[in-house]
Amino acid sequence: MKITATIITLNEESFIGDCLESLDFADEIIVVDSGSSDRTAEICRAHSRVRFHEHSWLGFGKQKNLAASLAANDWIFNIDADERVSPGLRESIGRVDGDGPACYRVARENYFGARWIRRCGWYPDFNKRLYDRRECAFSEKSVHESIDYQGKVGHLQGNLVHRTYSGLSDYLKRMERYSTLAAEELVKAGKKPGLPQLIFKPFFTFFKMYFLKLGFLEGYLGFVLSMLYSHYTFYKYGKAIELNRAGQHDR
Repeated sequence: MKITATIITLNEESFIGDCLESLDFADEIIVVDSGSSDRTAEICRAHSRVRFHEHSWLGFGKQKNLAASLAANDWIFNIDADERVSPGLRESIGRVDGDGPACYRVARENYFGARWIRRCGWYPDFNKRLYDRRECAFSEKSVHESIDYQGKVGHLQGNLVHRTYSGLSDYLKRMERYSTLAAEELVKAGKKPGLPQLIFKPFFTFFKMYFLKLGFLEGYLGFVLSMLYSHYTFYKYGKAIELNRAGQHDR
């Protein structure tokens, strides 16, 4: 069974080389770049199995579906530039023959800095990544996109290693963008959060990660991550309230 790996990129020179090296099982690699100003394009074009394309940003889901549409093969393995295929996962993918499910999920091994976070809901963090594009596609959300598939989902052994955040500053920098996109998705879905959500949703996020998901067992980082995600939740709902009020004023 032939597999195409797909990656969407923007200024990923620090990660893309290692990502590409971990895809030695793929018959081809499609990279769709949305305007990198660093060495991303140079690194990708130097790789023998990469077909490099440039396209303006469409949103996470749409951009990933575009990458799949450019593939020569129907079986797609989607990966982010800051992820790596572990040896165990590579072996598991090699055993897929196309006669089973049309979609497979994999556990992600998420890191904060150099630390693999096993609690706080960060592991196993299952994601659907290997799929037959004839039966599956990514939801076209601006953020938190996932593969839409209603049938039986298979499971791949081995982890997808994810260098999630390099540290606190990296998280805070990205939180601004992601909370805005998530707020826009809430408004697009017709959600109209108010003060109760702004008060209780962040509190519950912290409680769930730190206590229910055993974040306290991660020590200092468990507390930090629970607080960070609580703040993300506050910003997401606060921005959604702001967007809804701005829309009412525009009418």
